[in-house]
Amino acid sequence: MNWSDNRLCRLLGIDLPVIQGGMIYMSGAKLAAAVSNAGGLGLLGSGSMRPDLFGEQLAKCRSLTDRPFGVNVPLLYPHSREVVELAVADGVTIFVTSAGSPKRAIGVLKKAGCTVLHVVASPELAVKCEDAGCDAVICEGFEAGGHNGREELTTMVLVPQCVQAVNIPVVAAGGIATGGQWAAAMALGADGVQVGSRFAVTRESSGHEAFKQAVVEAGAGDTMLAMKRHVPVRLLRNRFFEQVAEAEARGADRDELQELLGQGRARRGMLEGDLDEGELEIGQVSGLIDDVPTVAEVVARMSTDYTAAVTRLAGA
Repeated sequence: MNWSDNRLCRLLGIDLPVIQGGMIYMSGAKLAAAVSNAGGLGLLGSGSMRPDLFGEQLAKCRSLTDRPFGVNVPLLYPHSREVVELAVADGVTIFVTSAGSPKRAIGVLKKAGCTVLHVVASPELAVKCEDAGCDAVICEGFEAGGHNGREELTTMVLVPQCVQAVNIPVVAAGGIATGGQWAAAMALGADGVQVGSRFAVTRESSGHEAFKQAVVEAGAGDTMLAMKRHVPVRLLRNRFFEQVAEAEARGADRDELQELLGQGRARRGMLEGDLDEGELEIGQVSGLIDDVPTVAEVVARMSTDYTAAVTRLAGA
């Protein structure tokens, strides 16, 4: 498949219109570099990194790839400004911002000549991003893992609405792990896809092996959205999830949920492998993930299956 005329590939200087999600505790230098080396765009997930660790991972990523890679910056995190400054000073030119208004960083990034994509959960937010000067939007549906939008729009509904609403490239995200799903997103008008959960469960991901195996063993309905009134997040069911569900069912307020969430739940679950008391963030597509391959194997499978899907539809 020749992607030379694809808007997203031209914008980012990549061979395949595939972006790796900037997932906390998953998206270190090894994963980002592997995705970039496979032809997509790898992202360093700065949300779970303090500035000193981020600097180390940035240097490591540069040593592992000479291909374009970017940085994901959740703007509501306390170190987001420092991360942006470090990355710009290092010469990073591609940023994916999320969890806040892109206006908080776009002035600095545009002044430095950077390309900026922002994650949205509604067409209205996509329009605001285009107006703010973003170069593309990543439209993430309700199926996605981790922190989610409150609109509850699924990827199949969200993507065509965003395509209608803006003129900049649209990247589909949420529930995409196979070549067939990639083809479906392109059929909806997307210029490319962002893949999170499938890359989280690869050998290069920095997630704990116990967490990866839990995803492999998960079934179709084993993820649920929790903490809708606090910080909506899609999780694998475990003891911690059940504690949250019980608290929400009896009307727990924001403060009680925050106390239950506490500190380090996500690190405890995904990086340290506590499958009972940790926060296990993953998308609904986990039901389709049944192994822990290399990134190169994932990209090869997706590309082959994409071509097969398009060929089949062309002959229908």
